[in-house]
Amino acid sequence: MNYGKAYSASEEPKRFSAFLSAREEVAEINSRPIKSWTAALNEFADETWEEFNAARLQTPQNCSATHVPSGFKADKPPPAAIDWRDTIKGWTVKSQGHCGSCWTFSTAGSMEAHHFLKYGMLKNLSEQQLVDCAGDFNNYGCNGGLPSQAFEYLKYNGGQDTETQYPYTAVTGKKCKYDGKPAAKVKAVVNITSYDEEALYAAVGTEGPVSIAFEVAKDFRFYQSGVYNGTCDTAPSSVNHAVVAVGYGVERFGPGLKEKNPYFIVRNSWGASWGMDGYFRIARGYNKCGLADCASFPRPA
Repeated sequence: MNYGKAYSASEEPKRFSAFLSAREEVAEINSRPIKSWTAALNEFADETWEEFNAARLQTPQNCSATHVPSGFKADKPPPAAIDWRDTIKGWTVKSQGHCGSCWTFSTAGSMEAHHFLKYGMLKNLSEQQLVDCAGDFNNYGCNGGLPSQAFEYLKYNGGQDTETQYPYTAVTGKKCKYDGKPAAKVKAVVNITSYDEEALYAAVGTEGPVSIAFEVAKDFRFYQSGVYNGTCDTAPSSVNHAVVAVGYGVERFGPGLKEKNPYFIVRNSWGASWGMDGYFRIARGYNKCGLADCASFPRPA
């Protein structure tokens, strides 16, 4: 497997040691007697868990916006299965790089989706604007933030630039360069009450993609395919990665395919070479990894 990486003579032994550890970890995951997903070596196999955590995950967040009842109710029954990628054609997965800015990619992803669903135009919206400019709403650039707070910034700031207007640099601390000429605006922010996975399910099914946060555990970074049911926690204080739920379904298995394994389909921000073309499936129905602790989506202006 080649990701175009090169090491100095002094660095190579460290990277090789990390790779050997990753190989053992992947083998252990795939040998588990009860699992619904597979792991594989990927571009993160030359990093230790501590390095990966520091480079790509954020400090666990307290999503206070969802701790009060939201009152969200779908205006129609959600379908049994849905995948918004079938509707939003050309919606490409991005990579956050070495920056804990997942919250900006989750925010931009939901904004792109809902803007398209309302106006029929797919915009490539700027994550760097959020990194640089959303600090007054309790966001911290590459050190973390929350989509709910980023949506509030966009609502009160006036909107979001495109990637072309405001390119991504994966660096915190730059001066805000928002030009006041947004490509997409927010009329309202809908926060789904914490732990209410049924409301999250209904929102994804009837409204469109929803920003969520969950806990990335050590085994998740090597996810390759299937329905993730790994070693993560469900405590709201543990969510350290923001993504976008883009659909859901049910996997059938066992004799006569009578057993059901419900899942959410989720858009990640680690590039299209990770997981299932940049996406993953995660077990649905019992708040796996805290996925229902911090869910929100925008209503475009």
